[in-house]
This record gives sequence, C-alpha cells and structure tokens, in this order.
Amino acid sequence: MPAESAPAAETAHLLVVDDDARLRALLQRFLSEQGFRVSIAADAAAARAQLAAVAFDLLVLDVMMPGESGLELVETLRREGKDVPVLMLTARGGPDDRVAGFESGADDYLGKPFDPRELALRIRTILRRVAPAPQPLTAAPVQLGMRWFDAERSELRGPDGTVRLTGGEAALLDALARRAGEVLSREEIATALGTPEAGERAIDVQVTRLRRKIEPDPREPRFLHTVRHRGYVLRPGP
Repeated sequence: MPAESAPAAETAHLLVVDDDARLRALLQRFLSEQGFRVSIAADAAAARAQLAAVAFDLLVLDVMMPGESGLELVETLRREGKDVPVLMLTARGGPDDRVAGFESGADDYLGKPFDPRELALRIRTILRRVAPAPQPLTAAPVQLGMRWFDAERSELRGPDGTVRLTGGEAALLDALARRAGEVLSREEIATALGTPEAGERAIDVQVTRLRRKIEPDPREPRFLHTVRHRGYVLRPGP
C-alpha cells in the first residue's frame, strides 16, 4: 500500500520499544516506509538510555515487557516531567486495560494484533494533535483562577511559570476551552482528541488527570465540571 503523505511524518522520530525482536524489526521497516525516522529498543532500560540522548517525537511502547513494564515506564516519565507522546501496544485490550494505560499517562492505546496501517494512522493523529497548528481565528487566553491557558500555544501559564501538559492533556483542554461554557459529551471529546473509539471511562480518566493540573482542589472542581448524564463543561473564571 502506498505511503500516505503527512507533514507530521516527514521529520518525526519515533522510538519503538518492544521485547519481541521480530515485531520490532517489522515495525521499524514498516514505519520507515511510511516516512518516519525509527529507532528501536528491547526494554525499558534500553529506552531510557536512548531517551536521555535523543528528543523523540513519539514512543510506541509495549505494555508487557520483562522487568519494568511499559505502564511503569510511562508513569515514571510523567513524574519526571517528560511529556513525549506515548502510544501503547498490548495483547490485553479490554476496557480496564485501556483505562490503566490512560491513567499511566499514555496518549493512545492499541490492542494486539493490529493492522500496521492503523498504527501509522494513530501515530499521525497524535502528532497532528500535539503539533502547534495555525488556527483560522485567534483564540483569547482562557483564565482558570491564577492561571491562563493559551490555546494557540497549548500552554498553561501562571505566577509559578508554565505548567507542563502532556499532548493529550493539552488537546483536551484546548477542545474544552474553544467551546467554554458548552457541555461536551464524552463522544464529542473523544472525537476532538482523535480517539473516537475511546470508551467513557477512558475519557473520565483523562479529565481526572487534567483536573490535577488546573484545579486548586481536584475533588471540588471550580472550572472543569461534570454534567451528569451529559458530559463535561469548562467554565473559566478568576
């Protein structure tokens, strides 16, 4: 199948981390043919070594690996403030497994076996989502207490500086901010994030993660509210 043309793929450098040597080689070859630069690692330790030396645009990460699992690696990266996008691969693709992946800080989740073309499509979707894209209209920054969200730059700033957001968190806040005061269903949010197949619990997990970044007390939200049986609404304010 001919490779799709996508600006995000021209320079994107991916790190594929999987303990299956055959799958690593297959993915490296296929994704290279799709226009990506691809490096590979056999486990979390090898991935860490490469991450310390190279600024990757996205990780394709197996969940079940000997030693440190993919979930544990992502959790550690997020705690360290590293916001590189992560697409997780696993043979365990049930709803609970997807939720665990999102809770760890992953941006997307793909169950094995999978069509490599779908993997390439999801990678491009994530890269488009996290890349700064020109908007037809300039959106004014949105106030969230002592912080301001600049949708044009995908930045959350406050008196203490810029708050680190993962690509998924920035995309979620951007979708809500651009329709501030309007209730968005979980389905609408999933579509805006480029993951229309994500279940309701997966969206709830991402909202919970975002609240930890924007709310003074995530247990008592001031800005990002749940509207029962309908979805979520962002209500900016001082």
